[in-house]
This record gives sequence, structure tokens and C-alpha cells, in this order.
Amino acid sequence: MDVQPGATAEVEITVTADRTADAMGNKGVMVLATPHLIGLLENSAIAVVQPHLPPGAATVGTMVEMRHLAATPVGMRIKAKATLLETDGRRFLFQVEASDEIEKVAEAKHERFLVPNLEKFLSRAMGKGKGRAG
Repeated sequence: MDVQPGATAEVEITVTADRTADAMGNKGVMVLATPHLIGLLENSAIAVVQPHLPPGAATVGTMVEMRHLAATPVGMRIKAKATLLETDGRRFLFQVEASDEIEKVAEAKHERFLVPNLEKFLSRAMGKGKGRAG
């Protein structure tokens, strides 16, 4: 794959009610839920490598080390930017941060691994459930 350290990508969302802590069960907390923030950070890292993937390949997240620094309310836009720090061919390590319209709201290290054959990977994962007692 032809992606080098220093490569960046950004993704942006608007915080909606279905992305809040309230929607995840923390009643009354109408700000972006941490799991949705992590998803945004991951999506920015995916955007760095996606254009360089060979056909049939994908990446999967294996680590997120994040600090959620500030709350972002419903209606506000939030942008995440990932920068590729290092790669060894199959492993990709990113520095990621997110900011809303006012301030920096998260910083993280995120690791992803190349899955050369997504179909084979998914077949093996789906096979885990077969033959289990229910």
C-alpha cells in the first residue's frame, strides 16, 4: 500500500439526538456520546487509508486510547482529523483529534490493521457462532 506517515484526512458530523449519551441510556445528557466520538475518530483514520486499499481489503480497529476533553451539544458540528504516524505494512498508527465549533473535544492514538481479504475475515468471524448452544 502506498500511504506514508504524515498522510491526513478529516471527517465531520453534526451532533443529532440519536448520537447523544441520552440516546445510549444516560438519560438527560444531550451531548455527543463517547462511543459516537470514538466512531468519528475511527472514521477519520479509515479515510486516510481507504483510498490506498487493494480491492477486497479493509482495515479493522485494534486500539483506541482517547481522552474526551469537552462536551458537544446537539446541533453543533464536530470534525475529526487523523494523521498517520507510522506503518509497518499491515499496522497503522494514527494521532487523531476532534474539535467542535468552539474547542478541541478529544485527542487519541488509534491503531488499525490491514485485512487483506475482507470476505475471508468475515467468514471466519461469522463462523464463531455456528454450533454454539443457544
